[in-house]
Amino acid sequence: MADDLEVRKGDIDLSDDERAEVSESASTNAKVLHEVVRSRGDEELNRPALSLIWSALAAGVAISASLLGQSLLESMLPDAPWRPLIASLGYSLGFVIVVLGRLQLFTESTLSAVLPVATHPSWGNLGRLLRLWGLVLAFNLIGTLLIAFAIEAVLIGSSEQRAAMLDVSRKLLEHDWLATMKLGIPAGFLIAAVPWLLPAARGQSFWVVLTLTYFIALGGFAHVVAGSGEAWLLAAAGEISFSFAMLNLIVPALFGNIIGGTGLFALLAHAQVRQEL
Repeated sequence: MADDLEVRKGDIDLSDDERAEVSESASTNAKVLHEVVRSRGDEELNRPALSLIWSALAAGVAISASLLGQSLLESMLPDAPWRPLIASLGYSLGFVIVVLGRLQLFTESTLSAVLPVATHPSWGNLGRLLRLWGLVLAFNLIGTLLIAFAIEAVLIGSSEQRAAMLDVSRKLLEHDWLATMKLGIPAGFLIAAVPWLLPAARGQSFWVVLTLTYFIALGGFAHVVAGSGEAWLLAAAGEISFSFAMLNLIVPALFGNIIGGTGLFALLAHAQVRQEL
């Protein structure tokens, strides 16, 4: 069978340079992508706790730029049906900083940190995953909380910009617990796709991040970390309680992101190559 395959390859008239291009393109198959993402996830699981904490805190601070970017565009555009098409681009701002800056974002780890556990399931690997998830999520949320307090105190931006950010944040209140969780599923799926696609992006990483996160905003999907900045801001402004922000806005988005990122994307990405590993 292998000999027949080599004969068929030889029947095609290609130059050495063209064959090299074919070989390079073929190397980025599902199995290779799986190993690239798995090895990066394994590195994340082995990072010292203090490194994870600082990286996650920085990610929480940086992701708040999504709220700022979206609110600035919305406040400057007329109230027209096409406004979301432009304003949603601002939502990608924080994700571009976080992902290209290699900061530790919880929803990315729903894929990368899960693949090592799926490949080598053990209590030890599960413990490493829960350690990473706990530290990263906690300090992502602390980072967004700090920025929310700074925005409310007008230490960041102006009073007009604070009002614009509150207007954007109030959209969270349009959905109940179950609806928020459902909206978290596609967001988790799309963000989990980011680390899967980046190894094959070949210099187009910016466009991968921009495109996937743009559609999260356009669809009104719920992202636990970016959305936590909006929830904390509403609480800091006194429009809701902090317990309501956590239990009714952040927790359902978290569950939805885990279902979409781990339950759907990560397990499907692993299942397609499981027999080849």
